[in-house]
Amino acid sequence: MAAGLPALMLLLFAGLTAVGAVTAQGRCVDAAREGALVAARGGPGVAAAARIAPADAQIGLVEGEETVTVTVRAPVPILGGHLPAISVRAEAVAAREPELTGTVP
Repeated sequence: MAAGLPALMLLLFAGLTAVGAVTAQGRCVDAAREGALVAARGGPGVAAAARIAPADAQIGLVEGEETVTVTVRAPVPILGGHLPAISVRAEAVAAREPELTGTVP
């Protein structure tokens, strides 16, 4: 029992870290997708991504001629925060919407 309990605690912390990483990855994907869609329509893509992204996430926006790319990176603490954090990343690309000119075809 004395040798098994530390191994069980290590396994528990590793499992909780894995669940936290998967959750953060899902939120990064959602944030990147939402930010790219909003920016492609001419809105504030970084602000839209920041509403969904995990805490302490870094959000990058690159606007091209025809596409918009949003990258979201977030740290995930390992084993309760006593070790350096790992980072999860997601990227989404959206085609720019055609601009409305106010004329009806």
